[in-house]
Amino acid sequence: MNLPDLLNSTMGRSLVKNASAHLGLEERQTATALSLALPLILGGLGRNAQTPEGAASLNQAIDKDHDGSMLDQLDDVLQTNPQQVQQQGQGILGHVFGNQVPDIEQGISEKTGISLHKIGPLLAIIAPIVLSYLGKQKRQHSDTGSGGLTDILGQLTGTHAPSAGTTGGGGLIDLVGGFLDKNKDGNYLDDIIGMIGRR
Repeated sequence: MNLPDLLNSTMGRSLVKNASAHLGLEERQTATALSLALPLILGGLGRNAQTPEGAASLNQAIDKDHDGSMLDQLDDVLQTNPQQVQQQGQGILGHVFGNQVPDIEQGISEKTGISLHKIGPLLAIIAPIVLSYLGKQKRQHSDTGSGGLTDILGQLTGTHAPSAGTTGGGGLIDLVGGFLDKNKDGNYLDDIIGMIGRR
C-alpha cells in the first residue's frame, strides 16, 4: 500500500470522520490536512531512520508502543479517548521534528485554513496512527527488522528506501536529504514548510 492508497483506505476515512467530529472541522479540511501531514510525518520518520541508530530507535518504539492493534478499534479509540491519542502524538511529533513543530503547524494551518489551535491537536492525533500503521505492517512481516521499516516507509511514499546501515541513495534518503533540502543547508524541514506555503 502506498500513500494515496493509505489516504483513501478505511483507516484514512475513519480518521477523517472522527477527527473532524472531535475538532469541529469540515471533513474536506481534515482530508486536506491529512494529505499534507502524512508525507511530512513519514518523511520525518524516514529521515530519522536513515542512520542505524535512528532506525533502531524507531523499531524499538514500534515494538514497545505501536503494534498496530490500535487500528483494529480505531473508531472506538478516536470517539472515546481522543485526548490520550493527542498526548501520545505530541510526544511523537516532538521526537521526530524537534523545535520545528510550531513551524510545521503554522505551514499546514496557512495551507488548509484550519486554525492553529485545531491544527496542533489534529497533527497529534495523526502521528500515533501513522506509527500504529507501521507497526501493523511490521507485524504482518514478522521477519522485518530495523532496515525493513525503511523499506515499508519507502513503499508508502512510492519510493524505495535502502536499509539502514547500507550505502547508496534513492527513496526517502534522497527525498528528504536532497529534493526537500533545496537550499542545501542540511535542514530539510524548512524546505517542507516552504512547500506547504510558509517561507
